Amino acid sequence: MDSQIKIDFENFLNKENFSKSQIQLKKNNFNEFVKKGFPNKRIEDWKFSDLNQIIQTNIKKLNFISSDLKQEDFEITTIKDFEHNKIIFLNGKILKVDFSLEENDKIVIQQNHNINADHIENSLVSLNSAFVSDYVKFTVKKGYQAKKPLIFYNYLTTDIASSALNIRIDIDLEDGSSLNVVDLSNQNLNNNFINIRQNFHVGENAILKKYFLDTENSKNIKYIYNNLDLAKNSHLEYFILSSGSKFLKNDITCSLNNQYGSISLNGIINLDGEKHHEIKTVINHKDENCKSYQLIKSVLADQSKGVYQGKISVDNKAQKTDGYQLSRALLLNDQTEFNAKPELEIYADDVKCSHGSTSGNIDEDSIFYLMSRGLSYHQSKQLLVNAFLNEVLEKITDEKIKIFIKKLTGLTNEY
Repeated sequence: MDSQIKIDFENFLNKENFSKSQIQLKKNNFNEFVKKGFPNKRIEDWKFSDLNQIIQTNIKKLNFISSDLKQEDFEITTIKDFEHNKIIFLNGKILKVDFSLEENDKIVIQQNHNINADHIENSLVSLNSAFVSDYVKFTVKKGYQAKKPLIFYNYLTTDIASSALNIRIDIDLEDGSSLNVVDLSNQNLNNNFINIRQNFHVGENAILKKYFLDTENSKNIKYIYNNLDLAKNSHLEYFILSSGSKFLKNDITCSLNNQYGSISLNGIINLDGEKHHEIKTVINHKDENCKSYQLIKSVLADQSKGVYQGKISVDNKAQKTDGYQLSRALLLNDQTEFNAKPELEIYADDVKCSHGSTSGNIDEDSIFYLMSRGLSYHQSKQLLVNAFLNEVLEKITDEKIKIFIKKLTGLTNEY
């Protein structure tokens, strides 16, 4: 693959209209990726998910040059459940940015080639920076409360197969602003590798609510890297629903950089077949009086595999930290696999931190009790699964989005 990717990279640089400085930056990132390659189990953060092996098993020849947009052959559909702004990606490229429901000049949009250098030790971030052709950055101006949610739509046409698609989005919430974001994926039956990088800066007294929903069944292999920086007295609500893709790793790094910042991170991994999903979080408490709350629940059926790696890191300056982390998994048969790696790294002495992980089978006594009340075995089992997962869904504070997600998942107690 090394020779082919080098050919693809040269063709990519010739195809796009980059400046000399951008070409050099991309070459530097490309060389970093070639040096390290796709992550494998020798890397601690990938000990449960060997991406190099997963790609080789599922994609024989990976193409790094995406095809041109074919908008005239593709019907764009958007949800009707509530009004929203939208950013539409087609085959990894930006097709449309629409903030028509917001006040003029309150959300500033930048869409161009210019990407600054960074120093993240991550080969997939380097790959993204090398191959991303354009990206969108938008800024919510100081004190502005966005009226409607923003939805990311990620569409793939049916002719896209065995392709590596790189997407990047940067969001800056200035002081006192707020925004709700929903990240949606679409159905695609072909094998592709989708590499997404998202950067979020949440300013002082600002609020960001981010909902990542991977629910459409696909053979795609996905990696999402989220870098989140929170300022003084800011708040982040982050929700993950992970169930659709063949493989998905959500890699989240959140830094609480100043006093009274807080994050509530809640996630569901709900898998069947041979799907393999992972949520990895690193919460850096860098100043005092900050709070973090994490609850991840997994339901695994058939031969699926779920992974949760969660780390809370407390700096010596971060006194009066309050950090909570819990992972629970429900294994529906003996062929499933769940791996957890909870970590605490504490350098301050006045803190309140806890972490834990449990996994087990469904309670047959509870199923017997429900069957004695007139439900079938399947209904009883589904009711227990729904009750297990609904605790996470109830953490969603936006009621319209909560209703939409419940409708999307079918996680109700009604039959």
